[in-house]
Amino acid sequence: MKLERIEGGVCAPKGFKANGVHCGIRKNKKKKDFALIVADKECACACVYTTNLVKGAPILVTKKHVENGYAQAVVVNSGNANTCNANGVEIAEGMCALVERELKIKATDIVVASTGVIGQTLSLEPMEKEISSLVAGLGDTPAHNLAAAQAIMTTDTVEKEIAYSFEIGGKVCKIGAICKGVGMLCPNMATMLMFVTTDVNITPAMLQKALNADIKDSLNMVSVDRDTSTNDTLCVMASGFAGNKLIETADVDYKKFCLALHAVTREMCRKIAADGEGATKLIECKVIGAKSKKVARTVAKSVVCSNLLKAAIFGADANWGRVLCAIGYSGADVDVEKIDVTFTSLAGELSVCKNGMGIDFSEDHAKKVLSEKEIGILIDLNTGNYSATGWGCDLTYEYVRINGDYRT
Repeated sequence: MKLERIEGGVCAPKGFKANGVHCGIRKNKKKKDFALIVADKECACACVYTTNLVKGAPILVTKKHVENGYAQAVVVNSGNANTCNANGVEIAEGMCALVERELKIKATDIVVASTGVIGQTLSLEPMEKEISSLVAGLGDTPAHNLAAAQAIMTTDTVEKEIAYSFEIGGKVCKIGAICKGVGMLCPNMATMLMFVTTDVNITPAMLQKALNADIKDSLNMVSVDRDTSTNDTLCVMASGFAGNKLIETADVDYKKFCLALHAVTREMCRKIAADGEGATKLIECKVIGAKSKKVARTVAKSVVCSNLLKAAIFGADANWGRVLCAIGYSGADVDVEKIDVTFTSLAGELSVCKNGMGIDFSEDHAKKVLSEKEIGILIDLNTGNYSATGWGCDLTYEYVRINGDYRT
């Protein structure tokens, strides 16, 4: 299936508008902190959430609202996670009520999300003051998408958005997304916050099925710091405006949609990892030759989560023993004496381990390979035919600085 990269993010598919403004939750007036994505009609909706037992109030509200498999809008604030607050649910419901008042969309058809500092009270007042301007500024251009993408950022340094065009049953379909997440990020379901829109015609059940399957090889495989957030939410809304035959079984059209969804989530994984708090390098770990999919995933995730390996990549130090160490404590069923490891980048390849043992290599070449912005770690377990890929970033001094005073 041919995928064509297009502009527009969540505004690219038919039937969606978005906007983002500064309402005053964040002290810096130059930073937007209030976002809205709205569909022209009720959409099929699927969500996944954090596995953390401590969950933000917006998740509790959203779960209830999308229980029937449908939604029409997403409202988000940044700068405050609305987590561990006595009136958190009341505030989250209040955010939905504001949208209902302005757009006459039922509050129960609205997804709500928050991101920022945990345990600080959140007031509806700043959002109530700016909800009218947020709604008045809704549009379907790339600029409107960018405004929404900016409004959900916290310590992100760049906006994260993507969109693709593809065909299903002779109909042109589109899928787009925005997301945020650069720290407190080692999800076991999704990323910090990610919102996907598509005009594909698909039932809620099949949309949820596709999402549940996709995250196993996308957002479950990315880590910045091994910390799972309390507010992680991934929401997909499908308007059906593309006009393709309704996808209600796991047929060829369903598989094409799954490919498009994975293209979006995979690209977002790379963007998240590359923009990890304080990061200077993206790490992509590909595991091949595993005896099962589970083994491949476990090994890849363990390696990208290793703080020692992340520090070595920061220092451009080909300390491949840290790769073997991470594989060894991962719990995966591997034969250590069959493992091969190669570092790769735009500067070339560097084989460092064969059959579990070190091999000679040039330190000068190693430095060149590991000094690039994107570092690949290829691990061949040589015990089967399964593979998986994980994404992470290097661990830098800047990460400690950012998180040393994140709240204050």
